[in-house]
Amino acid sequence: MAPKKDAKPAAPAKKAEPAKKAEPAKKEEPLPEPPPKPAVAAIDLSAVKVDFTPDQIEDYREAFGLFDRVGDGKVAYNQIADIMRALGQNPTNKEVKHILGNPSPEDMAAKRVEFEQFLPMLQTVINNPNKAQFEDYVEGLRVFDKEGNGTVMGAELRIVLSTLGEKMNEAEIDALMAGQEDENGCVNYEAFVKHIMSV
Repeated sequence: MAPKKDAKPAAPAKKAEPAKKAEPAKKEEPLPEPPPKPAVAAIDLSAVKVDFTPDQIEDYREAFGLFDRVGDGKVAYNQIADIMRALGQNPTNKEVKHILGNPSPEDMAAKRVEFEQFLPMLQTVINNPNKAQFEDYVEGLRVFDKEGNGTVMGAELRIVLSTLGEKMNEAEIDALMAGQEDENGCVNYEAFVKHIMSV
């Protein structure tokens, strides 16, 4: 038989190397366990003294009822922050989750709260000594005022809102920034803070 033209020449045989001595198997030491995260003490809502007038309670009950979509006198965990903001408070989502006992995302949508359970939560937010005031927000935005004229670039503000603190998504930022930028793309940050605190 004639050799094929496309056949590749056989590779030269490799010389046999002496076998290496098997090293004793090293016992892998288990990695040390990471230190546990310090547990944040849960808020005991039963110990919170509710200090509202009857008129306030009636106003709060009415606002609470507006968020009751089922008609059972309860609202979902994921609506608590919205109700508090509608009542003039400005808690962060992290603060509200802490008050609720750090529920899972599924619990945020599924679990529900009655009005009587909501009042101590609201009182906790109202009593929070770390609440930021108008001046605190303005001072925080003044850092980005390179010109010293009371405005910040809208694009820069969008980046800050999407990357720092409780990051916002693009749709939330668009809703928040609607009508805030001037013809140069700048935002008057004092007016912006007033707008945010009134929403």
